[in-house]
Amino acid sequence: MTPAPTLSPIGSLALLTFDGPDAAAFLHGQLSTDVTGMPGGSAAWTSYNSPKGRMLATLLLWRRAPESFVGLVARDLAQALRKRLAMFVLRSKVTVGETSDVLLGVAGPGAGEALRGLADADVLALPDGRYIVRAAQERADAVRARIAAREVAAEHWDWLGVRAGVALVTLATQDRFVPQTANLDLVGGINFRKGCYPGQEIVARMQYLGRLKERMFAFHVDGAPPAPGTPIVAPGMEPANAGTVVNAAPAPGGGSDLLAVVRLDALDHALHAGAADGPLLSKLELPYAVPPPAGADRVKL
Repeated sequence: MTPAPTLSPIGSLALLTFDGPDAAAFLHGQLSTDVTGMPGGSAAWTSYNSPKGRMLATLLLWRRAPESFVGLVARDLAQALRKRLAMFVLRSKVTVGETSDVLLGVAGPGAGEALRGLADADVLALPDGRYIVRAAQERADAVRARIAAREVAAEHWDWLGVRAGVALVTLATQDRFVPQTANLDLVGGINFRKGCYPGQEIVARMQYLGRLKERMFAFHVDGAPPAPGTPIVAPGMEPANAGTVVNAAPAPGGGSDLLAVVRLDALDHALHAGAADGPLLSKLELPYAVPPPAGADRVKL
């Protein structure tokens, strides 16, 4: 018997809105992807970076209409990000807002069919095959009741994000990673042909001149999920700090799965979460291929 799709509340994300004739051009100048070239109704991963090229936030950007975009961002960053982006609007004809709409996640075999004909809600298809349903608070219960799916806890949606290999930058990991180290280039989150945006020069140099010393990988640990920002330790290496947890969630079969940015030279060593005597990490497969390190002839940045 084919398992039913799952339905879970999404507590880790919040919604930012960008509306107006200049919304596409404004976002194109702020984010790492080709916003002006996005087809209507499409969604893409992207990042908002510091001038030094480190990610201040990751977003799932949805072009809901030609002049209307929705950005899904870590809840603990949403308010500060809205204020920061609003500072750069200047004379652009765009408004940056935040909503309290309810988000529901639907995934698994038959997820699309379970959402067919759903009214009073927006349905967003994610690049990795999951779906997000956006509903106003007063209609959320009715919308939920019409979705033919098995209800699970919010942590299940977070786990699906880990298994999809998509980094969600939170307050604990803000301003730590260049986008490529968190594999944003491998999930379509960087356009290397577009014009300037914050951190663009550093991101481009890393791609064409640099040699990445770390990448994001998936792991399993026995026990509770380590918090974002938890160090990954490789006993016996110098220095012992080998990486950082990006996201983690309880795994359905027990223990926890996590994403961590890890030094490439540490991958052949025993890795532990938090301390040298912390839980041992077991490497998992990602749904995409991580390229091998660039050759030694590349310039180190």
